[in-house]
Amino acid sequence: MEQMFLEFFSNTGFALADYRYLIMILVGFALMYLGIVKHYEPLLLVPIGFGILVGNIPIASGLGVSIYAEGSVLNYLYFGVFTGLYPPLIFLGIGALTDFSTMLSRPVLMLLGAAAQSGIFLTFLGALALGFIPSEASSIGIIGGADGPTSIFLTAKLAPELIGPVAIAAYSYMALVPVIQPPIMKLLTTRKERLIRMEVPRSVPQKEKIIFPILGFLLTCFLAPASLPLFGMLFFGNLLKEAGVTERLATAARTAIIDSVTIMLGLTVGASTQADVFLTSKSLFIFVLGALAFGIATAIGVIFAKVMNLFLKRKINPLLGAAGVSAVPDSARVVQMVGREYDKDNFLLMHAMAPNVSGVIGSAIAAGVLWSFMM
Repeated sequence: MEQMFLEFFSNTGFALADYRYLIMILVGFALMYLGIVKHYEPLLLVPIGFGILVGNIPIASGLGVSIYAEGSVLNYLYFGVFTGLYPPLIFLGIGALTDFSTMLSRPVLMLLGAAAQSGIFLTFLGALALGFIPSEASSIGIIGGADGPTSIFLTAKLAPELIGPVAIAAYSYMALVPVIQPPIMKLLTTRKERLIRMEVPRSVPQKEKIIFPILGFLLTCFLAPASLPLFGMLFFGNLLKEAGVTERLATAARTAIIDSVTIMLGLTVGASTQADVFLTSKSLFIFVLGALAFGIATAIGVIFAKVMNLFLKRKINPLLGAAGVSAVPDSARVVQMVGREYDKDNFLLMHAMAPNVSGVIGSAIAAGVLWSFMM
């Protein structure tokens, strides 16, 4: 009987656990705390945090239930991550949720979304300088776009072994937008600049809203064909929203589909952070470089807005430049929050959505460009 008990205990998580699994379980607790208590991107951080717990239960070899065990249930669910299936479905929902009218009403604001993506390429060069191979450097650089689905999509194609740390870094920094961005925004702007009020945007006719996703799809895919799965779903979802005759499909895309995929994506990405795979020096470098990428993207967006004001008659509030990263709609909300600290009647949210949604397009283009370089 004693021997049977010892054999049983030797196969439990209590006997197999080491400090690495405990560290990752604490990380999972931290992400769930940020999501549940601090309300930082709870729809992302709660599934990812719990997924980290799922992935870091020590399991005896041969049981075949871990996420990396071929044929296991978790491995089948993970299929949508390492094949890049989940990100386009997320983009379908984003397209059905997004109103591009603020961007169409003043197209010059799209430049802010483009400028912020330069952080991706600067971080790519930095990662190369630190010794990462080009495919890995591309996956690290894309974190600067603060676009989780795009980061996962590109990493699945170029460096699938880095999906765990890249995805956790991208989503963590997306959730921490209200913490990371305001100090950079305040450092790079004056009080006078923060008080600039934007003009009321023009009303965009429905016909223009319908034409945009069609032309937008053609232009972006001819420019970056490698991003076809992302752009195809993004603009298709937006067409469903704006067409006026496919509301049932648009509703499904922005509710049931995106919610279901978000659950599977968050849980399996979290579960992929198995301690013996995740806790490496390379993962630490990815987190550091990801933070730098995000900070650089924010700073460049703000600086570029200040440069644009040198040539514009209708000045723009430089805070809008921070919304050029693709963390939709959190970066736009942060712009609104910081602007109202100095003028409670200054409403910047709808204007900030223009560079914010163009940042989504910009990061997907950047992913396509990086992927085409690696071919």
